[in-house]
Amino acid sequence: MEETLQVFLDHLSVEKGASPHTVAAYRNDLGQLLEITRDGHRGALGVDDWARVSPNLLSDYVVTLHERGYSNTTVARKIASVKSFFNFLLEEGEIREDPTENLSSPRIGRSLPKPLSEEDMQRLIEEPFKSGTPEGLRDGAMLEVLYASGLRVSEMINLNVRDVNIDEQYLRCMGKGSKERIVPLYDRVVDVVQDYVTNGRPELIVPSNLNEQALFLNRRGDRLTRQGFWLILKGHARNAGIVQTITPHTLRHSFATHLLAGGASLRNVQEFLGHASIATTQIYTHVTSERIMEEYDRAHPRA
Repeated sequence: MEETLQVFLDHLSVEKGASPHTVAAYRNDLGQLLEITRDGHRGALGVDDWARVSPNLLSDYVVTLHERGYSNTTVARKIASVKSFFNFLLEEGEIREDPTENLSSPRIGRSLPKPLSEEDMQRLIEEPFKSGTPEGLRDGAMLEVLYASGLRVSEMINLNVRDVNIDEQYLRCMGKGSKERIVPLYDRVVDVVQDYVTNGRPELIVPSNLNEQALFLNRRGDRLTRQGFWLILKGHARNAGIVQTITPHTLRHSFATHLLAGGASLRNVQEFLGHASIATTQIYTHVTSERIMEEYDRAHPRA
């Protein structure tokens, strides 16, 4: 059973282009399924073949997840992983029937993103530059890039120096599913990135790592990590006096929300964010209702 599971994980990585983070999540979710189905649980005997996994066994698996204290959101994600796995087994001819066909997930209310206000966003971006250090130039450039482009943090830290075209004012990034996209940059972000590359990044390069191509470096001259950026972000948010809870994804939410509020089309914001479906982008449209009503009142002859 472990071998079949590894084939699926390889399929996600190689053929579907899933990120290492996504593959690791699937490995964790399906590893729990393997443990429960193979070893037996709640008085049921274990099985040694995925083809022998029954709907009842999967129902017991879901009950076990709830008993272990997982939230409905986490349980729903794990069930989605299981469904994807058995759909793969069905397509590969490893099983004849899909035992997850009637497996239901917990009902989850979709939470709306909580962007920063434009004023808080401005204070946050300006905060790093106050230090006048190479790290300050780097941090300010990172925040400018995220707010200018709507990149995911993973996409931002994976940027190499060659991915930013200063003259043409755009950057090239690799998104989910290894899909490449081009994102335009406004004058301000081009200026701060150029300043960082010229005056900040050289100070962060170490002699033992002269060939590092990453755009954003840590103090050891290596590519900055997601965890490292999160710590940096929390520090600047605290220093800027921002009381709202903030995560790296908050900047992406703020980018999309402020663009739509300023009049950008949903389709363009979808392309900027790299969403495969416009339905994903529509979560941001709640912020545009006031602007839409203003346009309606102004344009309709009976308003």
